[in-house]
Amino acid sequence: VILGSEVTDRFGVLNMKKARSKVEKIAGQYGFDVDLDAKIEDISVGMQQRVEILKALYRGVDILILDEPTAVLTPQEISELMDIMKSLVKSGKTIILITHKLKEIQQSSDACTIIRRGKLIDTVKPQEVDEEALAAKMVGHPVRLVVEKTPAKPKDVVLEIDHLCVKDKRGLDAVKDLSLKIHRGEIFGIAGVDGNGQEELVNAITCLSRAESGTIKINGQEIQNTTPQNVIGHKISTIPEDRQRRGLVLNFSCEKNMVLEKYKSSPFSRHGIMQDGEIKEYTKKLVGDYDIRPAGCGPMQVRSLSGGNQQKLIIAREISNEPDLLIAVQPTRGLDVGAIEYVHKMLVRERDEGKAVLLISLELDEVLSVADTIGVIYDGSINGTFSQDQADEKTIGLLMAGGKQNAVNG
Repeated sequence: VILGSEVTDRFGVLNMKKARSKVEKIAGQYGFDVDLDAKIEDISVGMQQRVEILKALYRGVDILILDEPTAVLTPQEISELMDIMKSLVKSGKTIILITHKLKEIQQSSDACTIIRRGKLIDTVKPQEVDEEALAAKMVGHPVRLVVEKTPAKPKDVVLEIDHLCVKDKRGLDAVKDLSLKIHRGEIFGIAGVDGNGQEELVNAITCLSRAESGTIKINGQEIQNTTPQNVIGHKISTIPEDRQRRGLVLNFSCEKNMVLEKYKSSPFSRHGIMQDGEIKEYTKKLVGDYDIRPAGCGPMQVRSLSGGNQQKLIIAREISNEPDLLIAVQPTRGLDVGAIEYVHKMLVRERDEGKAVLLISLELDEVLSVADTIGVIYDGSINGTFSQDQADEKTIGLLMAGGKQNAVNG
């Protein structure tokens, strides 16, 4: 908290007692529950965020800018943050909250300014408009915020993971004895705070990292510790978390990006020579089918597309592979509510066509509204599993923070 603004005596010697007293006074004044003796690496993300706010208050700021402050928090931590924000406002501080979460805007804000494509659209009082009206102002047209879908009709098992263990890049256990099953015609959502093994789980399924033990089966065949090409061959498609780093080659054209996984196959290649005409026509069709803009973007570098249209291109490419399993990792990250609505429709459409869908998202509202079955991941293990009609935000939030299902139910 005090780094860079240390309290010293007249000889320049650090006075920790005086500094601690000042920090304790600020923490008490605003109701911060912070263990001042804990190491930052050992505390929760929510606690780390409180420390960041405490650092700013320690320096005497009057204006706090919070940019997507709830992105990796549990529902309980979000509620606590809202209480802290209200306490700060009561004491005369000004808070600028930058967020795309409509519910949090209505819960916390006195005024809301909507910006679209760098231009100011309107300023409203959140209490006087509903979420649908805010969403329409954000994207410029009406948006349905409720995911429309019929009850799932799960069939045979497509993905079966049994006692999987995976290490992270540091050699530490990240996925610990994890087991799950996903059926054809089902969206299985994984809810959890970032850093609880989600990345390592996906990397193991797609063979970008090794599994230490356990099995991963697709349609009954083991695929762990093979190759990404083998994964694609077993009809697994992935919408990656980072579309620009993992999903696209930014300097390639949209046409080349559309066939990244099958450029060696007919009709896109003959005798080792790429067939530009076939690739062009194929891309043109998918651009039309998935409403990727601008309409003639085929020869353009993919980096020139907006984030939403880049994501549409990835979705078009992966779905057109007709997978048995579609893995969607943070598929709506950085998208406006209109693009989010589109992505959700695509996931539900794939489910309805008999595909198995694995949805991994840090947005709990997204998991609750889109998934048919919800698994909560904590410290590399599935901490509880619910059907959509059994799941509630409070219970899942507690499990995301490390609570046990029996204790929650009790």
